[in-house]
Amino acid sequence: MNILKKIQLPLGLLTLISLAVGAWYVYQAPADFQQGGAVRILYVHVPSAKMALLSYLFLTVASVLYLWKRWEGADIVAEAATAVGAAFTALTLASGAIWGKPMWGTWWAWDARLTSMLVLLIIYKGLMVLRHSLDDPVKGARATAILAIIGGVDLPIIHYSVVWWRTLHQPPSLTAAENSSVHISGPLLPPLLILSGAFILLGLYMVTVKARQIEARRRLDALEAARMHPDE
Repeated sequence: MNILKKIQLPLGLLTLISLAVGAWYVYQAPADFQQGGAVRILYVHVPSAKMALLSYLFLTVASVLYLWKRWEGADIVAEAATAVGAAFTALTLASGAIWGKPMWGTWWAWDARLTSMLVLLIIYKGLMVLRHSLDDPVKGARATAILAIIGGVDLPIIHYSVVWWRTLHQPPSLTAAENSSVHISGPLLPPLLILSGAFILLGLYMVTVKARQIEARRRLDALEAARMHPDE
């Protein structure tokens, strides 16, 4: 875990710079001819959604490594990724609701994409509750790792929901054909790309900070247990 200490500061600085550049591009970006100024909400919504999924992918890989190698560092990263992923998923749902009110006329709709993203937040929260509901940390780590791997089935459902079903949510914008009405191009594209990269850096930075916090907490818990039971 020493590598996290080494990269935290440069990663934080790079994150700050990229977010500042992205914010400047968002300020300079013109309003969309259909969405108006509300399009700027998507510069937060889309990157946060991508980071919510990427965090779960990160969580799944760490869970597999823990079950395979029994490496505590992987479990620490998995616990950190769970908290960070839950935060980005909540931000995705909140920003989507703010955008949806003026665009769709409602804060929420039981759309396939929205519902599957809500399920992802429930999975994140369930993993957090499960880990802390078990007295044995090893059993908690193993149980959450298994559940995290099983819960990964929601990721392809989220990604392909707008393809498999007719939904209120628009299809993918970046991969759409250039002549499609949902394709993002021109001056609207750079802010989205820059902030997508910035949010990835932000997510990695948050995982780094959270992982170091978890590691410190576990060390304190181990010292406290040794003090309370010196003969064991």
